[in-house]
Amino acid sequence: MTVGIVGLGYVGLPLAIEFAQAGTRVVGVDNDEALVAALAERRSHIDDVPSQRLEAAAERLRFTTDYAALAEADAVLICVPTPLSVNREPELGPLLAAAESLAAVLRRNQLVVLESTTYPRTTRETLVPILERSGLRAGEDFGVAFSPERVDPGRADHTIRNTPKVVGGLTPSCGERAERLYGTICDEVVRVGSPEVAELSKLLENIFRSVNIALVNELAALCHRMDIDVWEVVDAASTKPFGFMRFDPGPGMGGHCLPVDPFYLSWKAREFDFVPEFIELAGKINQSQPYYCATRVVEMLNQVGKATRDARILVLGVAYKAGVADTRESPGLKLIRLLRGRGADVAYHDPHVPELPELGLSGEPDLGDALQGADLAVIVTAHPEVDHDRVVREAPIVLDLRGVTRGSDDGRVQRL
Repeated sequence: MTVGIVGLGYVGLPLAIEFAQAGTRVVGVDNDEALVAALAERRSHIDDVPSQRLEAAAERLRFTTDYAALAEADAVLICVPTPLSVNREPELGPLLAAAESLAAVLRRNQLVVLESTTYPRTTRETLVPILERSGLRAGEDFGVAFSPERVDPGRADHTIRNTPKVVGGLTPSCGERAERLYGTICDEVVRVGSPEVAELSKLLENIFRSVNIALVNELAALCHRMDIDVWEVVDAASTKPFGFMRFDPGPGMGGHCLPVDPFYLSWKAREFDFVPEFIELAGKINQSQPYYCATRVVEMLNQVGKATRDARILVLGVAYKAGVADTRESPGLKLIRLLRGRGADVAYHDPHVPELPELGLSGEPDLGDALQGADLAVIVTAHPEVDHDRVVREAPIVLDLRGVTRGSDDGRVQRL
């Protein structure tokens, strides 16, 4: 069997490796020529896929920019980005382009599976009509299914192999084919009745997290006004063995899913004259969290008699989560922009992200050097490699947005 994968990023490349390690031949296609060249030389750009894994599976991996190579595949998985536009609306450009290129080489009896997160009915109403321009009919001449990715970068405990895989076929036979395909790399495949159920299940997973993060972030702001330690509140509530799931406050949401997915559903809901107010309120709170954190920085500087303008602020961590180099939708980037907009001199230290070209910044590689001359250090991403005790000792004042300094009673430290 040969599997084709369109899009070799955080979703596509790990899938390619899993199929190759299971003994399947893989053809990976991406429009980025430099990326394809690097992968052909067994150089990975994904933290979760060490270059050694590429090398180990090399004989079953082929990377190219040519969609014609997909004609040899028995199944093709589409793993392209589905970001938001500047107006926070779904941007399906990469998906539409991939579908059009695939339609030009689609052949009878192939299975096409969309993995990119999107709103319900995208598979049926957007992908299928484009693929049928090939002259073939979906569900009869070729199979179609949706199977949402569940990648959590940086985690070793939940992998593609041991994370249940949801699949929804356009027809029962399409679902059966998709179930067999993923059964070669997943211990458990959860088959649902339609692509729409699978599409909405992924949005629900992430909207559930978005709503609860918004709740605890709003509670953190209230606790600050009431002079109550929100971290102690969350710790106490977490002792309940039923009916409560822990969520921690922070500077905002980042990554490829949580800041994006709720807007996909709320946008589609408007087509049905439905306003998902609960979801939109959570999105509003989470989008505003970096602004609240910037205000806290200004307040702390004022308390020690310093103006934000020309103050040197050290941001610790710019990746969207600890232990990874991924800066997509990172609240740290927004916080840097906000502080710069108020005239601050902002530097950053992140062992995983040496450069921020979009901001014209290079990271301070040495923590000690970074702390020298800083008026305030703000912990945005709590990378385990960073010595936060040293930060508390050497920084004049510290704003901890992740709760990693809870063991300190130093009066120079404030927490979210």
